[in-house]
Amino acid sequence: MKKLSVYQILSLFLVIQLLLVKVISYFPNIIEHYYSNGIYPFISKIFRTIFGWIPFSMGDVLYFFIGFILCVGIYKWIKSNFKNTKQQLFKFGAYLSVFYFLFHLLWGLNYHRNSLYKTLALEQKSYSLFELTQLTHHLLDKLKQSQLQLVKNDTIAVIISYSKTEILKKTEFAYQALADDYPQYQYKKASLKKSLFSLPLSYMGFSGYLNPLSGEAHVNSKVPKIKLPAISCHEVAHQLGIASESEANFIGFLAATKSPDKNFNYSGYIAALRYSIGTIHHRDSIIAKKIIKKIPLGILKNIKESKDFWESYQNDLEPIFKLFYDNYLKANQQKDGLKSYSKMVDLLVAYDLKYGL
Repeated sequence: MKKLSVYQILSLFLVIQLLLVKVISYFPNIIEHYYSNGIYPFISKIFRTIFGWIPFSMGDVLYFFIGFILCVGIYKWIKSNFKNTKQQLFKFGAYLSVFYFLFHLLWGLNYHRNSLYKTLALEQKSYSLFELTQLTHHLLDKLKQSQLQLVKNDTIAVIISYSKTEILKKTEFAYQALADDYPQYQYKKASLKKSLFSLPLSYMGFSGYLNPLSGEAHVNSKVPKIKLPAISCHEVAHQLGIASESEANFIGFLAATKSPDKNFNYSGYIAALRYSIGTIHHRDSIIAKKIIKKIPLGILKNIKESKDFWESYQNDLEPIFKLFYDNYLKANQQKDGLKSYSKMVDLLVAYDLKYGL
């Protein structure tokens, strides 16, 4: 009997891993206790300690080399006129197997933990249009208060005076405030960085990401400063083990709005309001338009600033990248794909009804 090569063994291990992860996903309590609140915080803290002090992203450098090696391998395979195709496929399967293992070990199992509805004791249900509208009015009231605390005139757009680097540093203070109410979100030894791929990210339509191989959280440094506090809080939520996009949006919102910095409050409320109005618009566009008419001119200017930014980077390839990421989310317990980002509105309603914003 012919002995299996290392590449073949690792490729076979990928199939075993797929089955194991599927089985494990049926036991979220175990994952929550032993991984998300056991092993993972230790892994995350080690990564943040090792890489947090480095001013640039080591994860991005790693991604670059992985991409480079992959391109070289494909080039050599094509140049050889597709010789040893079977061996090359096993080789690719082996690399994929190793990545899949590291992804889940170092972060990915968080996709299968308990939901925030359970951990925060919130009621999970479909909410009425009235409840959604009530939430949206609460968010708008909070947003208007935040704006007037910053600019004293509701016709003026908020401009954050400090740099994007300073915004990233202040994100740690937002989580310190959140940890006063929820100690599980204590954030020490920050590792939050501007992505080296911010320009490509802009064309792809993405604001940030977490690198599971280095534990670094990244933001797109091209985005307007008014959006950055909400984005940075979202990415740190991922770094603390919140894998679901809707839940990272929600925890990021709580951190931003509990921050002692009024700019963070404003950024958090404006992001949540846009999701909330968008959700209402799907149910009743007339009600959504009535709420939009109540938004002060200065806030509308900030919203337009973000809208203009993304429109300036729109291109024919963006939908392809979005489709890929949509399927990635669906493969990782988020059946709504990219739409799951806006599912945070349900969490906001549940939280507002129980605790109040």
